[in-house]
Amino acid sequence: MYAILIILAILIVIIVRNIRVVQQAKAFVIERLGAYKTTWNVGLHLKVPFIERVAKVVSLKEQVADFPPQPVITKDNVTMQIDTVVYFQITDPKLYTYGIEQPILAIENLSATTLRNIIGDLELDQCLTSRDIINSKMRNILDEATDPWGIKVNRVELKNILPPKEIQNAMEKQMKAERERREAILRAEGDKRAAILEAEGEKESAILRADAKKQQQILEAEGEAEAILKVQKARAESIKLLNEAAPSDAVVKLKSLDAFEAAAQGQATKIIIPSEIQGLAGLAEGIIESVKK
Repeated sequence: MYAILIILAILIVIIVRNIRVVQQAKAFVIERLGAYKTTWNVGLHLKVPFIERVAKVVSLKEQVADFPPQPVITKDNVTMQIDTVVYFQITDPKLYTYGIEQPILAIENLSATTLRNIIGDLELDQCLTSRDIINSKMRNILDEATDPWGIKVNRVELKNILPPKEIQNAMEKQMKAERERREAILRAEGDKRAAILEAEGEKESAILRADAKKQQQILEAEGEAEAILKVQKARAESIKLLNEAAPSDAVVKLKSLDAFEAAAQGQATKIIIPSEIQGLAGLAEGIIESVKK
C-alpha cells in the first residue's frame, strides 16, 4: 500500500515538473530524443518525461546589440573608429536555434565587415554627412544575411564616428572659420539693412514735410480766396442796396468823402483832390452851420 502511494506521489511530481507555461513574447524549442520536435508558443504545455526536453528558450522581443568601435578606412585613406547599434528581432526560433552557432557574435562580425565595405567606397566628408544612407545599406545587407538564421534586422544606427585627432582639430578650425564668415556676413547685412531703413525714414520724413507745407499753402490760399470773395460779395451787396435805395447826389458825395478820408489815412505822400470833393467839403460845412443854428 505504501509502495503504491509512493509511486503515485513520484508520478505526480514528475508530471508537475514537466508542466510548462510559456510566457508572452517567448518561445520554447522542444527536442525529442535529440531531434527537433516542435516549438511551444504562449500557453500551458506538457512535456513527455525523459524523452523530450526544452532545447532553448527564445525571446521574441526586439533586442539591441551595441557593438564596440571598429577601425575603418575611408576612400581618401582616413582611419576612423565607428561603433554601430543593431536592432533585431527573432522571427523563427527553430532557425535561430539550429541555424548558426553564436548568432550575436555572427551579427557583430557581419556588421563590422559590411561597415568596412561601405565606408571604403566613401570619402571622409561623405561619411560624416551620409549617415542615413550608410544605415540603410547596412540594414538591407544584414537583414538579407541573417534571414536564414531566423533573425530580422529592423534598424542599424552609426552611434559614433571618431576621426583622428588631427582631423578633428582641422574640422574644428574649419567650422570656426565658417562661423566667423557667417557672422561677418550677417553683420554686414544688418548694417546694410539699417542704412536702408534710415534712408527710407529720411525720405518718408521729407515727403511728409513737403506734403504738410503744400497742404498749409493750399489752406492759406483757400482762406485768402474765401476772404476776397466775401469782401467782393459785401461790396456788391452794398452797391446793390445803394442802387435799390436810389441815393441823392448829396449822399453819393458824402460816400466819396468817406472814400477820400480812407485814402488820406494811407501811406501816399501826394493826394489829388477832385473838384467834386472840394464842393462836397463846402456842402458839408454848410450842413454843419445849419445844424448849429
